[in-house]
Amino acid sequence: MSWTFDRAAIRAFRFTSKRFDPATGEIALGYAFVNHDGATSAELVERITVPGAPFTAVQPGSKDFDAAKAAAVDAALRLLHLVAGVSYYKAAAPSVIECADGPLDEATAGFVASVYENGLGEFAYRNGLDLRGHLAWPRCGAARPVAATLGLEAPGAFGRRALVAIGGGKDSLVSIEALRALGASPTVTWIGSSPLIRACAERTGLPTLNIIRALAPELFAFNREGALNGHIPVTAVNSAILVLAALLTGHGSVVFSNEHSASYGSLIPGTGEVNHQWSKGWDFERDFAALVRAQVAADFDYVSLLRPFSELAVARQFARLEQYDAHFSSCNRNFHLLGEKPTQRWCGACPKCHFVFLALAPFMPKPRLLGIFGRNLLDDASLAAEYDALLEIEGHKPFECVGEGRESRAAMAALAASPAWREDALVARFAASQQPALDPATLRLEPLLGPQGEHGLGTARMEALGAHFGA
Repeated sequence: MSWTFDRAAIRAFRFTSKRFDPATGEIALGYAFVNHDGATSAELVERITVPGAPFTAVQPGSKDFDAAKAAAVDAALRLLHLVAGVSYYKAAAPSVIECADGPLDEATAGFVASVYENGLGEFAYRNGLDLRGHLAWPRCGAARPVAATLGLEAPGAFGRRALVAIGGGKDSLVSIEALRALGASPTVTWIGSSPLIRACAERTGLPTLNIIRALAPELFAFNREGALNGHIPVTAVNSAILVLAALLTGHGSVVFSNEHSASYGSLIPGTGEVNHQWSKGWDFERDFAALVRAQVAADFDYVSLLRPFSELAVARQFARLEQYDAHFSSCNRNFHLLGEKPTQRWCGACPKCHFVFLALAPFMPKPRLLGIFGRNLLDDASLAAEYDALLEIEGHKPFECVGEGRESRAAMAALAASPAWREDALVARFAASQQPALDPATLRLEPLLGPQGEHGLGTARMEALGAHFGA
C-alpha cells in the first residue's frame, strides 16, 4: 500500500540518510515522515551538485586522501543535512524529531532548534502555529570532537580564498566590488538556475561557481495534498551548502552580504517580533560561524561583509557602481519565475521594489534611477499604503528583506528636501501629512550611514572596509 500524505496522521520527522559522492560531486540528503501507526513515507531525497569533481582529498584509498579534510567534510555534511531539513519538516511540523545517526550533541541540538523555531517564525505566524519549545530534538548530552585546523590560508585583511554568495541584487554586488577593491579575488557563487543571477555573476568578470539544488519531488506532491507551506530560512540552508562547497573546492571562507538591518524584524501587535530574514541576521551569523569553527574546521571563516552597515549605507555604496544598472535586480518576484530571463527586472509592485527604489533615490541621479526601474514609484499615489508599511507609520514592516522603518523615513525626509523629488506624489504626501509628526532628529541620514552594531569582521577587515565605504 502506498503512503499518502495526511498531516494529522504524522507523528515524527526523520533524518534518514546523507551521502556525498566524490566521483560526481553530488550530495544526497534524505528525510521521511513517520505516522502514529509506524508507517513511513518513502525517503524524500534532496540532491545538490557541486561542480569540480572528483574530490580525491576526501575519498578513502586515494593517494591524496586527507583525513582531517575528510572529517571536516563529514561534519559540514552533517550540519547541512540538519539545516536543509527545514524545507521538508514544515510540511507537517510534527513535534517529534528522529535522527537515524543517533541523538545530537547539545551545541548542535541548540543551534538547529533555533534555526527551526526562529527561521520558521513567519511560517508559524501565517499558519497559526507556535513552534517555541514545540520540537523535541533528540539529545545525547555529549560534546562533538573539537574541529581540526586544516591549514587554510591566513586571511590577513581579505586574503583568504573565498566563495562569495551572489543573489543578483545590490548587496552582493557591493560586497564583490569591495573585495575586488581591497585586493581579493573571490569566486562568485550562487545556488540554482536563475538567469538573472547568472547574468550578474558573469558581469563581475570573476571566477564563478554555480551549485545545483534539486528539492525532493515528493514535496511538491505533498503541497498539493494539503501540506503546510510558507517561508523558510533559505539563507541558513544556503550558508550550510556553501560551507561544504568551500571545503570541497579549496576555499577557506564563505562571504555573505547581509547588512545590519537584517537583524530587525516586523513588530506584530499581540505576537511580538517576527523576522522574515532571521537567518540573514546577526544572531544566526554569530551562532553558525561559531558552530562551524567548533565542529567543522577551526580556521574556517564564515562572515557577512556588510553586517556593520545599514541598507542606506549599502545603497549609497551601490550608487557608486554604474556597471550593474542594466543587470541587477532585487525584485524577488523575478527569482520565482521559470523559463527565460524576464525582460522586466523590476515588477514595481512588491515591497522589495518599493524599498530599493526609495533607498537608492537619495544617492542616485533621478534620471538614472528612473532608467533602472522604468517608472517613478514615488510618484504613484496608489502605492501610498505600501510605502506607509515601509515607513512603519501604518501597519508593520512587510515580510520581506527590506530596511528598517527609520531608514525609510530618513530617506523620504531627504527626498522631501530635494528639488528633484519633493513634488512627487508620495514624497509630497509625506512632507505634508506625516513628517510634521516625526522627531526631526530621527530623520537624519548621516547617523545611518556609518558602521553600527556587532559584526564578525575583526579589526583589520573592519578598518579596511570602513575606509573603502568612506565611513
